[in-house]
Amino acid sequence: MAVNKEEELYSPIKAYYEKLGFTVKSEVLHCDLVAMKPDGSEAVVVEMKKTFNLALLLQGIERLRINDHVVLAVERNRKKSGAHNQRFGDITELCRMLGLGLMTVTFFKTKAPLIEMLCEPGEMPKRGIRRTRQARLLREFRERSGDYNVGGSTGRKLVTAYREKALRAAYALQQAGILSPSQLASLTGNPQSASMLRSNYYLWFEKVGRGQYRLTAAGALALAEYAEVIAEWKETFTLPPAPEPKPVKAQKPKAPKASKGKTTKRAKGVPFSYEP
Repeated sequence: MAVNKEEELYSPIKAYYEKLGFTVKSEVLHCDLVAMKPDGSEAVVVEMKKTFNLALLLQGIERLRINDHVVLAVERNRKKSGAHNQRFGDITELCRMLGLGLMTVTFFKTKAPLIEMLCEPGEMPKRGIRRTRQARLLREFRERSGDYNVGGSTGRKLVTAYREKALRAAYALQQAGILSPSQLASLTGNPQSASMLRSNYYLWFEKVGRGQYRLTAAGALALAEYAEVIAEWKETFTLPPAPEPKPVKAQKPKAPKASKGKTTKRAKGVPFSYEP
């Protein structure tokens, strides 16, 4: 059940804070709602909007100049589609990072409104850097040889560090014909060449024998499409000289075996006759 005006949020929010022991008043110095404990130990400022938007967020930040505890309140309509209803988790995280509270009000036809406090107001948390993700970010940056993408673009194939390594592997195979994983790792400087060949994510490689790979037609097309990505690297690429054939040792001729004299054997059952 959607509300028509943000004023409809006021009554259930007021009842919520009164149950917690606050005294509630509206429109105090342009604040939609102010709740205060009777002894004055705690005060909460609430700003209300039908939907979460930038104006509400900026209003909440402005209210932090006059009070430590500020809550943003919006309607949560389960039937309504839209980014503000689909991404409450992200919105909650944003409010938490800014030290703002976030409250939602869900209205029903046959029962009282439901209020959910998604995050409490207070000081901004000390947010530590996630070292694993930071290391991944820095590694990806370092392993790219240049800037081959356009920031903000969508629906386009990105040139990542992995794609760049795969292109180098494809070029090495194009030049050499057939290579083993260890040979490819030596030529491209990529110690993960074996796993790249096995996974074959882009379908650029084909296994032709035990530990032997060659380039596919799709790989050749990719080299033409992304020629600029490895253009500078190609200038430093050289195939090692082919190994010299080992000299064949001359074999000594084998001496013929001496023939043994044949003896005549008498067949069984044949009578023996002797003539002088």
